[in-house]
Amino acid sequence: MNIDYSKELPLVEGRMSIAEIEDLIAKPMDQKPDKKYYIALSITLSLLGLGAAMLALSFYYGTGLWGNNQPVGWAFPIVNFVFWVGIGHAGTLISAILFLLRQKWRTAIARFAEAMTIFAVICALVFPVIHTGRPWLAGYLMPYPNQHSLWVNFTSPLLWDVFAVSTYFTVSLVFWYVGLIPDFASLRDRTKESSKIKKFVYSLFSLGWRHSHRNWQHYEKAYMLLAGFATPLVLSVHTIVSFDFAVSIIPGWHTTIFPPYFVAGAIFSGFAMVVTVLIFVRKIFNMENLITVDHLDKMNRVILATGMMVGYAYAMEFFIAWYSGVQFEQFAFINRMFGPYAWAYWIMVSCNVIFPQLFWFRKFRRSIPVMLIVVIFVNVGMWFERFVITVTSLHRDFLPSSWGYYKPTLVDGGILLGSFGLFFTLVLLFAKTLPVISIAEVKAVAPGAQPSHHGGEH
Repeated sequence: MNIDYSKELPLVEGRMSIAEIEDLIAKPMDQKPDKKYYIALSITLSLLGLGAAMLALSFYYGTGLWGNNQPVGWAFPIVNFVFWVGIGHAGTLISAILFLLRQKWRTAIARFAEAMTIFAVICALVFPVIHTGRPWLAGYLMPYPNQHSLWVNFTSPLLWDVFAVSTYFTVSLVFWYVGLIPDFASLRDRTKESSKIKKFVYSLFSLGWRHSHRNWQHYEKAYMLLAGFATPLVLSVHTIVSFDFAVSIIPGWHTTIFPPYFVAGAIFSGFAMVVTVLIFVRKIFNMENLITVDHLDKMNRVILATGMMVGYAYAMEFFIAWYSGVQFEQFAFINRMFGPYAWAYWIMVSCNVIFPQLFWFRKFRRSIPVMLIVVIFVNVGMWFERFVITVTSLHRDFLPSSWGYYKPTLVDGGILLGSFGLFFTLVLLFAKTLPVISIAEVKAVAPGAQPSHHGGEH
């Protein structure tokens, strides 16, 4: 197949009309769910139920059911928290930063990525709350005036997480909702009068939108402002999460490379998760003409670029440990590579550095089976990265007499599976109740939507 690279590939394939685009995007909401949908939902709900049962056991018997020990006090809850916050980064980057850079290819994937940001942050918020061991006291994490003058520890990076992640969630939710307003209006207008409840809900959330010039003017101004708010959050949230580790004096954590390293890793894992889910969404809902291979190709390039940044960070960690001349720092990294958790370290390096190199080749970047395998490996590798950073730095500290080995329990594993169940349950419910692609934005980039001039003189 010969491709003319002098011309930009169409963002919507198949010569679809504006009405056909709207019908295709609204189709999952207009039709009743089929058997496959219910099977998928039953699987995700089963995982969610397993996680809920493991949490109930943890509430009843205490955190002794987890594998946490001395010296590994931070284990699965913190590993899973950092993992899920990272997954949530791709949505804001696609929605806000690519919007400000006027990248039109983001239109078909932005809505889904934004939704995944919100769902991932919901999953992430579960873990710090249970990590405290007393989740019923979580309200005290928020500072408020009180008669006893009891205040939170403002110098603790764990408190900074509370502010950073809650702000990120709030801005992402508002940003997502504002983008949905024109689509709610389109769904309101196409819903039949017989479906009174649906029409009422769409009317309520569309806020009286009339597709007028004034509506669009205010919408674009608000969307631009929210994109400006959200852009610094992409960089700041995972920077603050990295401070959980970087401001301590534990060898393996006490390093200045963590903020950019964590941000690159978050975008890397976030994009991988978005690609993973979009591969199935475009196939199940027959949206191959809207979410094209070219969209996935561009996302794979971002995965390749951020994967190389992560690989560079891995190498620099070892270089700085050697260059510092600090014996403890050097041991921490040699222990990572050759110690009891060497298996986890090499899984991390293989999945995050070696496998993404396949994306240098255009054939592999545009092959759905290869792409799916690589992005799943990236998701696995990024979870292991958080595991390696957290556990290997703690299990052998300054005193050999207090060294230990951390083994996760079945309860730990159940809570982790439960978080995946929660995430994919929310994804399935979203795919059935709201447009997974922005109707208004895709219409705007469809062939023939923009005014054009013909003739060489114009």
